[in-house]
Amino acid sequence: MAPSISDDMISGTGKVATTYNVGYSKRAYVTFLAGNGDYVKGVVGLAKGLRKVKSAYPLVVAMLPDVPEEHRELLRSQGCIVREIEPIYPPENQVQFAMAYYVINYSKLRIWNFEEYSKMVYLDADIQVYENIDHLLDATDGYFYAVMDCFCEKTWSHSPQYSVGYCQQCPDKDFLNKYFNHIYKPIPLIYNLVLAMLWRHPENVKLDEVKVVHYCAAGSKPWRYTGKEENMDREDIKILVAKWWDIYTDESLDYKSSDPEPEGETFSRSSIMATMPEPAIAYIPAPSAA
Repeated sequence: MAPSISDDMISGTGKVATTYNVGYSKRAYVTFLAGNGDYVKGVVGLAKGLRKVKSAYPLVVAMLPDVPEEHRELLRSQGCIVREIEPIYPPENQVQFAMAYYVINYSKLRIWNFEEYSKMVYLDADIQVYENIDHLLDATDGYFYAVMDCFCEKTWSHSPQYSVGYCQQCPDKDFLNKYFNHIYKPIPLIYNLVLAMLWRHPENVKLDEVKVVHYCAAGSKPWRYTGKEENMDREDIKILVAKWWDIYTDESLDYKSSDPEPEGETFSRSSIMATMPEPAIAYIPAPSAA
């Protein structure tokens, strides 16, 4: 039995599915990829992690046009559904973000074009799932569920972007917070442990209960980890990085041809998001980030 999240959120028994079910094509996990850098390793690790916990649903990778074909083939070979999306350009100057690379994050909103899925759980590419969370997809319809987060001043107040005078902290999240404020429902920290919580708010963390870990703290990406950055020499960080590598290097978790086949690559333009006008600027290849 999966532990309940809240009485009004989860319907049914809460049992975790371990085989592909009838509603397979109607629900999915989705992540995002841009550029030709090493974030593809994070997506491979995520795909293998979902297999390890016996998720019943596919992983869809929403990617920008600058993701190279060899990365697409690698993800297909790991059972991912590859979906190219068109970039969404920010409404303001590209430097008006807490972090410059956030300029690409509006493109994540394209996942609302994936209308063949009735429900999706979004996971960044630097996330790993350590326990089955399929029960999140049984949440009551009509709400937007997410783990509450904080954006600590130290990470951006001394950046060039801050000096502009107007600074979106997390553009896609700021937009979602505004748009879904009337239907947002928080879910527990165990579904998205941001590693900085370990030293910023340790009183809120029960590491043995965490199901999903977000390796977004500076220096914590497992495939780049050196242990030299601030807080990266902590034992709990070392353990969590090693756990990620255990999954990534486990060949038994590679996609097998006997597994359900991923769907073909398509791009739906039918929803309102696809009707957004493009600005009169040339497309610039995105930095390699997710």
